[in-house]
Parts: sequence; structure tokens; C-alpha cells
Amino acid sequence: MAEGRSEASPDETRSAAEPDETRPTWDDAYLDEVAGRLETSYDLEPDYPVEGTGWALYGELVLKREKYFLHPTLSYGQHDSDEHLLARRVETVDSSRLDSLVDLGHRLADEWVVPDERHYSTEFTFVLVVPEITDPVADYVDGFRDRTLLKYGYFGHYEVNLVVVAPETETLVASEQADVAAAFRTWGAPPARERGLFGRLADAIFE
Repeated sequence: MAEGRSEASPDETRSAAEPDETRPTWDDAYLDEVAGRLETSYDLEPDYPVEGTGWALYGELVLKREKYFLHPTLSYGQHDSDEHLLARRVETVDSSRLDSLVDLGHRLADEWVVPDERHYSTEFTFVLVVPEITDPVADYVDGFRDRTLLKYGYFGHYEVNLVVVAPETETLVASEQADVAAAFRTWGAPPARERGLFGRLADAIFE
């Protein structure tokens, strides 16, 4: 029995050594550097509106996987997984603002997720760029996890992730499943390619 992909993700079709010169650019130097780290994996857009709020950076990561028997034309076990990344600068953040992001994630799941047998997982990751991270915010985000099963897991699940980063003080806090947070830690070396979302998907489906 073999495994295959019906559609490769962007990071499988574009080499990290060959950045996409057509990608959008950002006047915000920090977000532009982050975009440079994300461009080989995510489809990126600037100034992305959601429910009347503009998000400075939006990224979408899509993976379609399938198993096949002997030949790709004899496929079965098709699974879709994707991530929606939304990042913006704010002056302050507190628990009520984080609560509102979690609520937003659930509303977007109702609108954007198509719950069916193909759907395996969708992640909504919200990133707030702030001047500094307070202890209450760090306590809220650290270890946070919000995962919702769809039809008892038969239609997969979706997850809401949170990241708060203060690049001027070189501090960052991320919820448990927010693998993309490494790209926002720009004061360190660029992250090596990690298994992340797709690695967890492959482990769950193909082990």
C-alpha cells in the first residue's frame, strides 16, 4: 500500500532557497520579515478584512492528502487540512481581547470550515504584535488550547491558537499548538523546517 498527495502544499513546490519575488510586501519592517519566513509555506495577503477589522497579515496553508492502493488512480482515505493565520499590531492586549479572538475563531469556523468526510483539521491562529507582554496575558496564552470536534470527530476538528509577540523586547508567548509562532521570533535564527501542523496530520493519518 502506498501513500500520496493529490495536491502539494506550497512549501513542497517552492524551495526555501528560492523566495517568491511576487509575494506582497509590508511597510511594517517586522511583519515584512515575518512574511519572508512564511512565504515558502503560506499564501500571504496584506490588509485582510475580517468582520470589519483589518488584519495586517493573512496567511493560508493548505494540505490535501490521500492514501492509494498500488496506483494514485486507486485512491481512498482523502483528508484535507489547513491553517488560517491572522496577524496585526495593537497598542494593548488583555484577557477580554483574547476572549474576543477565541470567539472570532469559532465564528470563522462556522463560516469557513466545510464539515465533511474529507475534512481532517482546520487551525485558526491569531497573532497580536504589542509593545510589551504583561504577566496576565502570558498566563492566559501559555498552555491555552481550544479544540472542537465536528460531529464527534467524524468530520475532523478545528482549533483556535493564540500568539502574542513583543519584538522590541524580544518576547513571545504562544498557545500549545501554535507552531507558526517560531516564524515571529525574528530575533533568533530562522526556524528550521518543522513537522508542525502537517507532521501531526501525517502522524494521525498514516501511522
